[in-house]
Amino acid sequence: MVVPKKIRCCGSLNHHLGKEEDAHQDFKNNINTWYEEHQKGNLDAILSNTSGCGTTMKDYGFIFREDKELSKKARVISDLTKDISEYIFESLKLDIKDKEKKYKVAYHSACSMQHGQKVHSQPVSLLEKTKNEIMEIPEGHICCGSAGTYNILQSKIAKQLLRKKVNNIESLNPDFISTGNIGCITQIAHGTKVPILHTIEVLDWYTGGPKPEILK
Repeated sequence: MVVPKKIRCCGSLNHHLGKEEDAHQDFKNNINTWYEEHQKGNLDAILSNTSGCGTTMKDYGFIFREDKELSKKARVISDLTKDISEYIFESLKLDIKDKEKKYKVAYHSACSMQHGQKVHSQPVSLLEKTKNEIMEIPEGHICCGSAGTYNILQSKIAKQLLRKKVNNIESLNPDFISTGNIGCITQIAHGTKVPILHTIEVLDWYTGGPKPEILK
């Protein structure tokens, strides 16, 4: 694992806010830093465990498509970027441990994951390897109301979306919720007492890691 110290925010939040200059400073810093690692032959992939960030990173190539200096580098970085569930599904064989209890798991497919990156079946397939009951949430294509900074700037609508999302989740009566985006985790946790955790926390637990604190 290579974690370059020069890497900053992916730039998504400033990008969403229309702060183009600030966003592009982060974009350029990250592109140049990761490309330098790539040139050393060190990178097979750039992994994002926050789908909102991954969607923007995969978009670097498009954003700088007409920039003579950065277009090639940006395209390489976007091509290397994968959601962590996408990479595990394609490249790793998991040694899943059996658990005595079987759980009902509601999978929330983040907008940035299913719409932005077109990554949906991979995390579901990974979760199904745990032999729990993995349930897709009714109207799962609709946003939970987080949407980057939307829940702050448009709080009234964001709360309406949250209520709708929580009602759909709770209709399944799950033991816990799994998702791949930190913004969604934060948003949904404000609306329900059903535990919510990152998909990778679940997979870590089922491959020998500790039981997530929120489930203890």
